[in-house]
Amino acid sequence: MKPKVTMIAWNQNDNYVVTAVNNHLLKVWNSCTGQLLHDLVGHADEVFVLETHPFDSRIMLSAGHDGNIFIWDITKGTKTKHYFNMIEGQGHGAVFDCKFSPDGQHFACTDSHGHLLIFGFGCSRPYEKIPDQMFFHTDYRPLIRDSNNYVLDEQTQQAPHLMPPPFLVDVDGNPHPTKYQRLVPGRENCADEHLIPQLGYVATSDGEVVEQVIGQQTVDQDDQGLEPSILDGMIRQLQLQQDQRIGADQESASTVPQNGEGTPRRG
Repeated sequence: MKPKVTMIAWNQNDNYVVTAVNNHLLKVWNSCTGQLLHDLVGHADEVFVLETHPFDSRIMLSAGHDGNIFIWDITKGTKTKHYFNMIEGQGHGAVFDCKFSPDGQHFACTDSHGHLLIFGFGCSRPYEKIPDQMFFHTDYRPLIRDSNNYVLDEQTQQAPHLMPPPFLVDVDGNPHPTKYQRLVPGRENCADEHLIPQLGYVATSDGEVVEQVIGQQTVDQDDQGLEPSILDGMIRQLQLQQDQRIGADQESASTVPQNGEGTPRRG
């Protein structure tokens, strides 16, 4: 097998360069002389994550498709900590990305099974206030492209990043209580009636009827005679209000007197 570099990272003070090779080795190099200093052995599959510590120049984190997460002392070429991402009943989960917190006391990883893994010091109590399963109700809604090749949400005909904040649901599409909905940026100060999405019953392709957030219905479902989505109507209304507010702001900005006198009225 011809060796290929899959990832490269500089350490915090740029004295070392670490490369991940497709033979599952990590190599530590002197960045000034190009001298090979250490071969780091431990991974059993390709590594696509190399993350340097934010202030400790000795520390480098690596993670790969083998489910292994290592913290290395690259000055000594030794392992400091090791974690294996075993998932009960499903084998291991490949680790796709890792990042340190700014203070270097925590790091978070995401895996192939949709899990967010948080490592660090202290207790996990601050993280217990959120449910185990969190998805946006719009995560699996179909997208289309318009005549300009821009991506739009199929139901609302809006660019996804301009749509109002979505609702939080579990893996089956059931909405979480209002206290969790307020965790979504943009919904912190919403009225209670805007935090309770409507539930509906939708038939799947195999004839099974499942309960889900009505806002997940597609245009095809509307064409089939299903009831119109109350949630989508609310989203369209919020989008219309947002568009009107932006238009009013632009109109008021255009009425500012050139001499600086007077105060323009807002629309």
